[in-house]
Amino acid sequence: MFNAPAFFSYIFITAITPGPNNILSMSNAARVGLRRALPFNLGIVCGLAVMFSLCTLLSAALFTWLPTLALQCAGAVYMLYLSLKIYKSTSLQADDYNAAPEGMSFINGMTLQFVNIKIIIYIITAMSIYILPYFSDPLILMGFAALLALFCFCANMSWALFGSLFFKLFTRRKKIVNTVMALLLVYCAVSLFF
Repeated sequence: MFNAPAFFSYIFITAITPGPNNILSMSNAARVGLRRALPFNLGIVCGLAVMFSLCTLLSAALFTWLPTLALQCAGAVYMLYLSLKIYKSTSLQADDYNAAPEGMSFINGMTLQFVNIKIIIYIITAMSIYILPYFSDPLILMGFAALLALFCFCANMSWALFGSLFFKLFTRRKKIVNTVMALLLVYCAVSLFF
């Protein structure tokens, strides 16, 4: 029988813990504010919807097509690249607030999902352990995929809200904040292998 409490505990904890989406959302909102960070976050949710749908339909075949180590390496390299980008980034000043944030567009948020190993593992685990043993109807599976994406988006927006609330503090301490965010992404990249 479907274990709803275990399922919801798993998806909540996995969605709210630090990962590339959450860390980048917080960093981006701290840098440019919540309103200007929204396109990146909408890109994330669109990418999540695509990834959740694909992995729901192809979860059994995914490990056959893409070796786990290859996914881990690609994800780790991309996270390290993002950590370097955050570390080197500067905070926008008030008069630059309407300038486009470099590298944090809708497309960047969307494409991040295709190398985000945390999301891929999250989807495959949720589907293979909690959903596929009990449900097979494609509409129900897509409903679960949408629910998982919604949970991730809510967690992601919570991190972005936190970043925007501390915008002024983060602006004054930009080097410290950028270093901490970069180190968190390095931790995410390294943790893929342990």
